[in-house]
Amino acid sequence: MDKAKVYYCDFTATADCNLLQKLEKLIKTAGIETIDFKDKFTAIKIHFGEPGNLSYLRPNYAKVLVDLIKKNGGSAFLTDCNTLYVGRRKNAIDHLDTAYENGFNPFATNCHVIIADGLKGTDDIDVPVNGEYVTSAKIGRAVMDADIFITLTHFKGHESTGFGGCLKNIGMGCGSRAGKMEMHYSGKPMVNQEMCVSCGQCYKNCAHGAISFVERKAVIDHTKCVGCGRCIGACNHDAIHPTNGSANDLLNKKIAEYSLAVVQNRPQFHISLVVDVSPCCDCHSENDLPIIGDVGMFASFDPVAIDQACADMCQKAPVIPGSQLAKNREHHCDHHDPFTGTHPDTNWEVCLEHAQKIGLGTRSYELIEIK
Repeated sequence: MDKAKVYYCDFTATADCNLLQKLEKLIKTAGIETIDFKDKFTAIKIHFGEPGNLSYLRPNYAKVLVDLIKKNGGSAFLTDCNTLYVGRRKNAIDHLDTAYENGFNPFATNCHVIIADGLKGTDDIDVPVNGEYVTSAKIGRAVMDADIFITLTHFKGHESTGFGGCLKNIGMGCGSRAGKMEMHYSGKPMVNQEMCVSCGQCYKNCAHGAISFVERKAVIDHTKCVGCGRCIGACNHDAIHPTNGSANDLLNKKIAEYSLAVVQNRPQFHISLVVDVSPCCDCHSENDLPIIGDVGMFASFDPVAIDQACADMCQKAPVIPGSQLAKNREHHCDHHDPFTGTHPDTNWEVCLEHAQKIGLGTRSYELIEIK
């Protein structure tokens, strides 16, 4: 397979070219206007952010993309699917309230928001993929009804997959609630009761009533647990861990196969912004200090190459003093990679390796810088 082209620009700006204008220049140069948008529906997959978290992408970036699509005769909408965990995005009504609260409304973005899997996360389509782990992916209906698929991704760390990039935005983000359960189900966590301090954060973040307390120690009922891993991220005392050591690797592979189901057989384009690189997902209702400095904006037709390019550029970025990554390095978690260094039980390369294997894209790329 030939090298994919990934276009890149940094976050420097001038009076003659602000960041929004720079983003437009980037995606035009990367070839987005070679897509025939006229009289077609375009789904723009984005994360609207959980209230309380301030590291999600600003809606201003989305408007640049929407305006360009409309200029080329298309109709665009912003979209995401409902979540498994307790929070403000587990049904379409709360999800829309969250999107509007965080600025993703028609006045700010020039388009509407459609929650792809419907009111309760049950409006999905079984999409054949014939992968090694997934034979039919459960994807939000509105995503699959669109003619064209575009991602606008906040590239950041993630407690289960190492980082949350383009493929995470596609595969996990476009899975309905049932789809998310299918991807997560292999890794059901356990509690190290010696480390449990009964803070209750795991209980508050379990959407399925699987956690209770016995003698002031958390206990997980595996007959109710769906393996979403939300409790792992919620525990500040490292008392909860997956029972299956390969669970995160398997999750990454399923995400790759779900991503293939979403993008196969239709036009696609991908944009990733490596900014405010929080250690954990934007699904959290808080965001910690970024682990590295801001890197830049990326655009490509290849979802695998853009993730690889973002990850490679992150290796060169300075570590933020006082961040989770910096603290881990002080405690001898000496991983050169910032994402494995932040979450030592993860290996993000598994997702990209598997994605390349199944023909989703290539890890080999040419980086083209735009000034």
